[in-house]
Amino acid sequence: MADTSWQVCCCRLGQRWGLPYRPTVWLCKGGRMSRTTHGIAGYPKDGRGFTLIELMIVVAIIGILAGIAIPNYLTYQARAKQSEAKIGLGGIFTTATAFFADNNTFVATPAQLGYSQTGTLRYEFSWSGASVNLTGAPSCTGPTTVLVPVASATGFTAGARGNIDTDSTCDEWTINDLRMLVNQINDVAI
Repeated sequence: MADTSWQVCCCRLGQRWGLPYRPTVWLCKGGRMSRTTHGIAGYPKDGRGFTLIELMIVVAIIGILAGIAIPNYLTYQARAKQSEAKIGLGGIFTTATAFFADNNTFVATPAQLGYSQTGTLRYEFSWSGASVNLTGAPSCTGPTTVLVPVASATGFTAGARGNIDTDSTCDEWTINDLRMLVNQINDVAI
């Protein structure tokens, strides 16, 4: 009875005709030889699959793109968080203008002003040296430091102070009775 199991046979194809040595794997079964689809050590000979260097190049390209995209995304995210200060100070301006129309003065406490915010806030808003809300970032509590919030009979300056990223710098915004919104200290690294 003939052996029907497949055996691996290596031959030096081309050496007989004086060509350079090229190892080829052949499967031998019952006297017949059949060429495999894989070369030596299991590497594809027909071009299917990826080599290690190709995979390393792809990983390097992804790493470079991530190195560029992640910092840009974090800056974009921090700038989006600054909109809370702009919206909050716009609300204080509107409330203060309405208070001035009724009382002909901007001198008021935050409670008399009637402005309040809800939700989790990143900024602590201040009016006339007092805090409007007490939910600002723990490292950035209190009124603004560059331009202190004041209120007089004819004008006011309100402030917002918060930490929008993980560094020690506080983001500070002010608005006045002329609706001039100014970023006194910018916490977003450019």
